[in-house]
Amino acid sequence: MSEEYNPDLVTVMDDDGNEHVFEELDRIETDTARYVALLPYFENAEDMLEDDGEIIVLKVTEEDGETYLVQIEDDDEYEEISAIFEERLAELFSGEDEEEILN
Repeated sequence: MSEEYNPDLVTVMDDDGNEHVFEELDRIETDTARYVALLPYFENAEDMLEDDGEIIVLKVTEEDGETYLVQIEDDDEYEEISAIFEERLAELFSGEDEEEILN
């Protein structure tokens, strides 16, 4: 059975007003904050091949009713959250590969 893949896309505006499109891979919430794991999204396959494929981990903040994605400044916090995403995404993608092989 063929299922069409529809990624969860997020558009982010940087400090210079430039828009960047990302695919949201995962999100987690801890007792103190929310985080997202994003991957740059490209319409053109050639652009995708040129990208390094690095996952971007950002903190979700809210101010005056607006939601912002910001870099994680604390190195220990970044390492902890990145490790959680790495483990979760490894499990997710390894599970998908196993299902595809079995079907």
